[in-house]
Amino acid sequence: MATERTLVLVKPDGVQRGLVGAVLARLEQRGLKLIGLKLLRMDDALARRHYAEHVDKPFFPGLRDFITSGPLVAAVFEGANAVQLTRNAMGATHPLDAAPGSIRGDFGVDLGRNVIHGSDSPASGERESALFFAPEELLDWTRDTERWIYE
Repeated sequence: MATERTLVLVKPDGVQRGLVGAVLARLEQRGLKLIGLKLLRMDDALARRHYAEHVDKPFFPGLRDFITSGPLVAAVFEGANAVQLTRNAMGATHPLDAAPGSIRGDFGVDLGRNVIHGSDSPASGERESALFFAPEELLDWTRDTERWIYE
């Protein structure tokens, strides 16, 4: 089985609203394996690296101010098709467009407070994971239920 990694951030609004457990549980229940987890406060330098493609856009200052405004939870999940499975579970970026049952559809209300970030490709998953986690912080472990998740 070829696996992918995806970075998931429960953004400051999700942490403040007490949604960390619910968000992570949905991804674990989907069959994804948690291999890294930490609570942190993103600083300006990390925000600029993480959102490098947006630094010169007019909305970046507001995005930076929000993402650095309080604690967030960074997690790395692993599994077959981990990126797409996570993106499906997250729902559309704008909560008004997100289907009920998705994380943003159930918990989000506003585009600027949409609870969760997930990598948009396997390459982004690797790049973003490395911004938040040193290699030794990501655990390589065998989950006994794998045979019940994957064929």
